[in-house]
Amino acid sequence: MQIADLALQRNKYKHLSDEEWRWFLQQEEGRQRTADKLPSFALINDWWYPVRLSCEQCSSELTAGYKTSIVQDKCQNGKCLDLTGGYGVDTYFLSEQFAQTDYVEQNEELCRIATHNFSLPFREGAGVGSISVHNTTAEAFLEQTNQYDLIFIDPARRDSHGSKVFRLADCTPNVITLLPLLQQHLTPNGRLMLKLSPMLDITQAVKELTSTKNPLTWDIHIVAVKNEVKEVLLLSHGTELITAIDLTQKEQVFTFTREEEMSSLLSVNGPLSLNTSNLFLYEPNAAILKAGAYKLIARRFGLKKADTNTHLYFSDTLISDFPGRIWKVEKAITNSKLQISTANVLVRNYPLSAEALKKRMHLRDGGALFVIGCRVGSKPTVFLCERV
Repeated sequence: MQIADLALQRNKYKHLSDEEWRWFLQQEEGRQRTADKLPSFALINDWWYPVRLSCEQCSSELTAGYKTSIVQDKCQNGKCLDLTGGYGVDTYFLSEQFAQTDYVEQNEELCRIATHNFSLPFREGAGVGSISVHNTTAEAFLEQTNQYDLIFIDPARRDSHGSKVFRLADCTPNVITLLPLLQQHLTPNGRLMLKLSPMLDITQAVKELTSTKNPLTWDIHIVAVKNEVKEVLLLSHGTELITAIDLTQKEQVFTFTREEEMSSLLSVNGPLSLNTSNLFLYEPNAAILKAGAYKLIARRFGLKKADTNTHLYFSDTLISDFPGRIWKVEKAITNSKLQISTANVLVRNYPLSAEALKKRMHLRDGGALFVIGCRVGSKPTVFLCERV
């Protein structure tokens, strides 16, 4: 039953007080909202759910599991500190790799829920008393002198008025100002892991984090789910390796360094060099595009880029293991008349919006064909394609 419908059934639950009724609705809503996002939690008897916003903002089971995988065998059997605990999803999964985990959260109600949930048996190594809950701020907790093998921070990306912020220095806690103190709380081989907004300027964030007296080197992980970037992770004391991964497409992992991208020569397709009799069109997945591997992706797969500012690529042979979407080009469209009435319309660096191009070509959404508008060698071009 939908929550809105359930909320109308108050008279059937007269034995519950108003406070108990609100808690009951919160639990049902949380269970429904996170059923796909956190399927394992739904299987745990008496698992508690926080308010809607906390459920919406928490990591998914997929992305939390990925964080665990990148610290596995690097910090095992040590101590972990989550300074921004929230709902506790990341804390819960990270705790599997550590003998002791400290969860820090300034919201008293989230701490109450976390204390209960962390006491429930789930699977070996998770929960079961290995997580300690601390109801305080990150800054206050760092006044103690413990050292950790991993410190995890997911800074709040909203200001005091609830508006979104996109600069690392505007997030709470301010990791940039805390960085020297955070380093003091790391063991000799300890690491910092930062979870940042997908909207963040990665280059600027890394620059801010390394402009200190003790600059750190960072590995960058761009994490997507179903071709949507969900998280940007920075892991300190790395080798400056960038990993772009879609967790729902395991083979679509692309690793590189910024130097490799900068040194790659770019081959751009001229507008008159397109032979559409045997032509394939490629678009990298969202994680690779966010990572900025615009030239290197072409070099590694032997592709020609449509245009310097068009992140589409061409080849005259099918490259089936390309990490992204692939289309077989049927023809280049030279006018607005087509013998079809439905198509999926996409534009990339094109003078018209997708809606305007669809209207111009008298198309409705749907079908198996794609109409793709883009600049090729600076010339606006439209292709009729079929998904491979």
